[in-house]
Amino acid sequence: MDVNVKTKASVQIQAFYLFYIIVGIQVGVGIMGAPKFIFLEAEQDAWVSILLTFVFMSIIVLVMFAILKQYKNADIFGIQFDVFGKWIGTILGTIYILHFTASLLSIMLTYSEVVNIFLYNTFPNIALGLVLLSLTIYTVLGGFRVVVGAMFLFFFLSFWLIFLLYDPITRMEWTNLRPMFQASIPELLKGSRATTYTVSGFEILFLVYPFIQNKKNAKLPVFLGIAFTTLLILVTTVISIGYFSPNSLKNVDWSVLLLFKSVSLTFFERLDYIVIVEWVMVILPNLVILMWGVTYGIKRLYKVPQRVSLYVVSLFLLVIVSIVKYEHHITTFTDFVAKVSFWIVFVYPLLLLPLVWIKKKWRKRKGSAST
Repeated sequence: MDVNVKTKASVQIQAFYLFYIIVGIQVGVGIMGAPKFIFLEAEQDAWVSILLTFVFMSIIVLVMFAILKQYKNADIFGIQFDVFGKWIGTILGTIYILHFTASLLSIMLTYSEVVNIFLYNTFPNIALGLVLLSLTIYTVLGGFRVVVGAMFLFFFLSFWLIFLLYDPITRMEWTNLRPMFQASIPELLKGSRATTYTVSGFEILFLVYPFIQNKKNAKLPVFLGIAFTTLLILVTTVISIGYFSPNSLKNVDWSVLLLFKSVSLTFFERLDYIVIVEWVMVILPNLVILMWGVTYGIKRLYKVPQRVSLYVVSLFLLVIVSIVKYEHHITTFTDFVAKVSFWIVFVYPLLLLPLVWIKKKWRKRKGSAST
């Protein structure tokens, strides 16, 4: 396998699209219930934990760029192949593929759970899975640029949902946000870690970087992307704390959806129905970029055409989604994905960077010795 990726100009994109890629993969089902889990750890100082998460993400993004800049045009699969060799590099690359597959599955399972709770409790998961996977397959078959174009389009098609939060804001009890600065540092760090499932996804930068034309301009869109996601989580968490009482929020699983449910319009009563259906446009960017990442990784590591792996992975996901029905199974699986994501997203790049530096210095010494 070549360490550097040879990309045609026809599949490359401008750096500013990284903003939509990062936001599109981070904002999904996780934000629906994130306020509860952050509040359970840091309570009224949950907003501090969210800001800490942004700091940690910024550090990891800088580390990722430092790793990528050591190579001409490499992705994570080529980098691991170069640093660890063929066999270990293939194993680590496979772990990345499984990570993206598990994230993809958890999104589908969580959304099916939401549909069953808020819309139709008898709605078959296989039917929902078929709809989601059909749209995903159709998009991924168009190639990387079509995937990015879909993420760009769905960003604007779903952006209007933010403005519906005006009603809960007007009914917030601001005293619920006090007392502030009561959480200890360990509690703040636990609250920050509770956001892992919601903010994970920006590691996709390791895969899409070779497809960026103007790489010198890549940092700003990525930082703006994680800043936008952080702002969304911060706003929804603060509104949730202010709208629900502290004791109530600890027992509310889907606080953000309940905020939308509380919105009352004279011409439409159950706005939450529209929001849940509209949320398809929020999670589709998650699905298409993750599916692209899975099939791209399989192609890079195992030389399997993306079209073939796309159908095989989709069939596998459809079978699992149709089988898993119980809420506690979905919750257990999502918690497992969140724990694994923490190590892959926030810890692994910190370990990989020094190894890449060592490999680079060793290569230079070897080159100078041979001359």
